[in-house]
Amino acid sequence: MTRRRPNVSIINRKRMTFSNEVEAANAMKASFKALQAEIGKVIVGQDEVVKQVLTAIFCQGHCLLVGVPGLAKTLLIQTISSALDLNFNRIQFTPDLMPSDILGSETLDTNRNFKFVKGPIFSNIILADEINRTPPKTQAALLESMQEYSVTIAGQRYALERPFFVLATQNPIEQEGTYPLPEAQLDRFMFNILLDYPSYEAEVQIVKATTTHSRPTANKIISAEEIKAFQDLVRKVPVPDNVIEYAVRLVHKTRPRTSGAVADTNQYLEWGAGPRASQYLVLGAKCNALLAGKYSPDIEDVQAVATPILRHRIVRNFKAEAEEVSVDEIIKKLL
Repeated sequence: MTRRRPNVSIINRKRMTFSNEVEAANAMKASFKALQAEIGKVIVGQDEVVKQVLTAIFCQGHCLLVGVPGLAKTLLIQTISSALDLNFNRIQFTPDLMPSDILGSETLDTNRNFKFVKGPIFSNIILADEINRTPPKTQAALLESMQEYSVTIAGQRYALERPFFVLATQNPIEQEGTYPLPEAQLDRFMFNILLDYPSYEAEVQIVKATTTHSRPTANKIISAEEIKAFQDLVRKVPVPDNVIEYAVRLVHKTRPRTSGAVADTNQYLEWGAGPRASQYLVLGAKCNALLAGKYSPDIEDVQAVATPILRHRIVRNFKAEAEEVSVDEIIKKLL
C-alpha cells in the first residue's frame, strides 16, 4: 500500500483499471469527495454523519442512526442510496411486523408446489426505519443477514447479493411502545451515529431548499463494482503494530474489573466492549486514513472513529446514570 510496492495488485472496475494500490487509494479519496458533494446538494450540515455512513459502507459495516424526529435520518439514507448505484429497499418497522415480512416466505404456486418469495431484505441497501418499534422476534430476523449475509428459510440457505448494508434509524425520545435493541444486535452495527440539530445557518439553507417547487436530487456517482473494489482495498491497507495495539488497549480499557481497566471504567461502567470493537476500530482507522489521502492509519485515525464504534458497546452502571455521566463523556476520558 506504500509507494515502495507499486505493483502489489490490479483492481478492475467498471470504469477504470488501477495499475497499483496507491492509484486505487487516490481514486477512492476522489470518489469520496464526489459523493460528499453530491449528497451535500440534498443533505445540509451533516458532513460528519455522511462521512461516518460512507466509512461504514467502505468497511462492509452497518449503521444505526439515532436522532429526534425531523433531522432527515430517512432522507439521508435515501440520498446516499441514490448516489450509489445499488438496489434499495425501505422496511417500516411496526409492532405487528413479522419475520416473514422481512425475509420472505414459502407459498404454494398454481401447481401446488412450494415456492420461496423473497422479502425486502434481498437488496443492497436496507433502510430499517424505526427499528426499535418492532418486537425482538422480528428484530432478530436481521441478525443472520447482518452477520452472515444470508437468510435461512425452512432449512434452505439463501445468499444475499453483495454489497449489503443495513442502515437503521431510531428515535431516542419516544420510548413508549418501543422494544430496545438487545446488546447482541447492537453489536452487529459498526457505528452508532448520533444526529444533532442543524446550526442556524444550515437550517436557513434547509428551509430555503425545501419550501419551493424544485427539490435537489443526488445523481449516481459510484457503482457496486467500485464499492466492492474499495472494500477490498480497505482490507489491504497495512497497519503498524503500535496502532493495532492502541486500538486493542483502548477496548480493554472499557472492561471493568479487568487488568486493562482504568479508574473511570471501574467507577462508571457495568460492561465493556468485545473483540468486534477492536476489529472495527482498526478497519475504521484504515478507511479514515484512505479518505484523508494517507496510505496507512495512525493513532489519530483510531481516535477519529472510536466514539461511534464504542458508544453502543459499553453499558453504564447506576452511579454513572445517577451522576448523569454520558457514554460519550466516558469515551472521551478513555481517549
